Amino acid sequence: MNLEDRKKRSPEALCTIGKVTLEKLESIASKIRDDVATEADRLNHEILREIVALASNRVSVDENESTVINGGNAWTERTASHYPHIRLHGGALEDDPLKMKI
Repeated sequence: MNLEDRKKRSPEALCTIGKVTLEKLESIASKIRDDVATEADRLNHEILREIVALASNRVSVDENESTVINGGNAWTERTASHYPHIRLHGGALEDDPLKMKI
């Protein structure tokens, strides 16, 4: 799947994908707790945990940057004068500088 295909997904489809991902993550976690998980289950659990963490991180970055743009106070760690450090770890979609409202 390429970037254009991903951009064509509706917000409802993306929300459903997220919900199913979280459900599958919990299902596999339950198998791990019950000690019936396969090696494939354990690997899938790790990748799903990473996806959920990156998505949560990305939402946090968006919320914090939006707060700053609107004049509020929010935590943003900058590696230069304008690039959030979190971008290096998959938190943001683009490496463009934060655009300030004038």
